[in-house]
Amino acid sequence: MDILKLASLPFRYRPWRLRHARLIIADLLKPASGEQRPHLDHLQGAIDWLCRAQDVRDAEADAGSVSAGWSFEDGWLPGYPETTGYIIETFLHAADILNRPELVKRAGRMIDWELSIQLPDGAFPGHFGEAGSQPVIFNTGQIMHGLIAGYSQLDRADCLGAAVRAGHWLVRQQDDDGCWRKYEHNNVPHVYNTRATWALLATGLLAAETDLIAAARRNLDWALSRQTPSGWFANNAFVADRAPFTHTIAYAIRGLLESGVLLDEQRYLQAAVVAGQGMAKAQRQDGWLAGAFQDDWVAAAGYCCLTGLAQMSLNWTRLAQITGDEEFREHARTGLAYLKTTQKLDAGDTVVRGAIAGSLPIWGDYSRFEYPNWAAKFFADALMMDMKDTVVPPVLQIERAQGLG
Repeated sequence: MDILKLASLPFRYRPWRLRHARLIIADLLKPASGEQRPHLDHLQGAIDWLCRAQDVRDAEADAGSVSAGWSFEDGWLPGYPETTGYIIETFLHAADILNRPELVKRAGRMIDWELSIQLPDGAFPGHFGEAGSQPVIFNTGQIMHGLIAGYSQLDRADCLGAAVRAGHWLVRQQDDDGCWRKYEHNNVPHVYNTRATWALLATGLLAAETDLIAAARRNLDWALSRQTPSGWFANNAFVADRAPFTHTIAYAIRGLLESGVLLDEQRYLQAAVVAGQGMAKAQRQDGWLAGAFQDDWVAAAGYCCLTGLAQMSLNWTRLAQITGDEEFREHARTGLAYLKTTQKLDAGDTVVRGAIAGSLPIWGDYSRFEYPNWAAKFFADALMMDMKDTVVPPVLQIERAQGLG
């Protein structure tokens, strides 16, 4: 089945190249055969890879950014505004845990780059920021997470000002029912925008901007209206009428969860709990999780979305922290154990060493034949949260937000 699918894929992936063929054969023969080492080793590997992804942009116009990742089709990709934004919080957290102060400087360079590309109306460029790219609601929200980290952890007032301007842009695009339909990926609404809503809400609370808080509530309420009795979310895929990736389901859960914490609003928290329980029941004993799901948590893919599994691992840890239900933590650790077997810590190829693929096998439908930077980011976050029973981004931001709310 896998060989037949491989044979049908477009030739643009150039599977005949030696590096590509080696990676394909590895997933055909032993897709999850890596060694499980202590969390610290795997964290170092992921952070080192993310540093390389930043370093490859140093000679380019987007110096300071983090490459979106490495792909069969294009090699190292341009700097990605969206994910560079939320990698900032990862580097700030890892700097302390790994005793690597240079990561703070790297995070500062990411912030400087993000501030340099903010548009006059407050939005940020979509995609890779190339000529003609339009802002995207979700992408702008993820950059706001980095700005919040810059303000709350580095005392950079310019970051809060930029986040407020971005927040007002988000509010201007919002429909009356709380949904965003303009400036959306593939021109369809997405429940996973709750992860952007979380940043909008935090910005509003930190800056005492009541219109941002009200807009965040409207979107969260719209998201709740799309949740089914099983806890699954409609309108949550990149493309309409398609089963959402585990990746986007995890985004939706985290946004509702953290917004519920900020607002002390049980209905948002409960929505996240129910969805988290549904995903937990669908997890295989070895930690594997299907790459996409239909309603009632029916698996809609035969591959694992490693990115989404990393996200769910940190979601389950966060749910355990908030609810006290240790069963969630066991699901998180089982997921991390599986992810560890897919990370090659001793690979001679620096493109691969420490990276996390989008999918396993690598030709799975999510981020096919790619090592996206956000997969490594979420894996690192999940490791740190389990190692120290901490939160990425840190609880400090939540405490400050509650005090201003």
